[in-house]
Amino acid sequence: MHFDLTDEHKVMRQMVREFAEKEISPGIQERDESEYFDRTIMFDRLAELGLTGIVFPEKYGGAEADYISYAIAVEELSRVCASTGVTLSAHLSLGANPIYEFGTEEQKQRYLKPLAAGDKLGAFALTESSAGSDAGGTKTTATRDGKQWILNGSKIFTTNGGDADTYIVFARSDKEARKHHGISAYIVEKDTPGFSFGKKESKLGIRASSTRELVFENCKIPEENLLGTENEGFKLGMMTLDGGRIGIAAQALGIAQGAFDAAVQYMKERTQFNKPLSAFQALQFKIADMATQIEAARLLIYQSAYKASNKQSFGKESAMAKMYASDVAMQVTTDVIQIFGGYGFTRDFPVERMFRDAKITQIYEGTNEIQRIVISSALLR
Repeated sequence: MHFDLTDEHKVMRQMVREFAEKEISPGIQERDESEYFDRTIMFDRLAELGLTGIVFPEKYGGAEADYISYAIAVEELSRVCASTGVTLSAHLSLGANPIYEFGTEEQKQRYLKPLAAGDKLGAFALTESSAGSDAGGTKTTATRDGKQWILNGSKIFTTNGGDADTYIVFARSDKEARKHHGISAYIVEKDTPGFSFGKKESKLGIRASSTRELVFENCKIPEENLLGTENEGFKLGMMTLDGGRIGIAAQALGIAQGAFDAAVQYMKERTQFNKPLSAFQALQFKIADMATQIEAARLLIYQSAYKASNKQSFGKESAMAKMYASDVAMQVTTDVIQIFGGYGFTRDFPVERMFRDAKITQIYEGTNEIQRIVISSALLR
């Protein structure tokens, strides 16, 4: 298949790259070290650029672009700052998209429009202390009480947690059902009584992205905040993660590309034995391998994004893209640190941060072991 980016895609890349380099890059090391989520820079400005609702129809406040544009935006943000990349990815594909795909028109008007406009930040709460890869082990409960639901339990590792305004929360609505049956999804707003925030995680990477525990203690929400069909939330969640993996794959790609670009520049400038590093064949081969891996990851991502844009089945493709791109990000950042030598192990250069940021892409939105299950199940079904 011959594939070229459109002029619109190229303009999107240039716009987001310039924004990231001029506005996101300054202060990035301080935000990483202090674990500070700067909402103005890392989200509000994205809204001004029209990125927070990029794939949604204009009638809901979106830009009505395709998923390739979305992938490019996350890639270019993550090339400079993976924390900003995942903020957008979690907001759009996990926090807002389930409402667009499964919500009622009233829910779209009330919740999706401010999310798409960037007036509110979104988040997705599925993981629990005893329900990680095994999401069917959800223990948070939702009990119907007249015209409301009462939530009790907790969620962990919620990206944008604490800073987000609107949360998609999964809870067991049928206590007699087993495993992934009997789980429902709910829209919960930040200021709802009984909803609070627990531990803020101190992380290896993406340190400027907030990751918090959510706590529900007799949290009452109106019955109309049920998202999708009662007791069918697990399916909703898995379908949402299919799309979310495009964003995480793009984040991993951006990290790899940023590290690669830094390595190329460093090899041209750094001299050893009276010649630049770029003259050493061993390092030339590393660059060739990295460039090939990055391009292969990019094509996998854009293929899954193309299928998503055209309403084709893309679950297998997004799992492949996420698995491969995240493995590439880890390999590339490891090799880049080796090229930098001792300097790569210090915080004087950004590749140390990129190495730390890369690891999480192999874990969240489904570990790469889970991706292999998704892929093999699709092939052997």
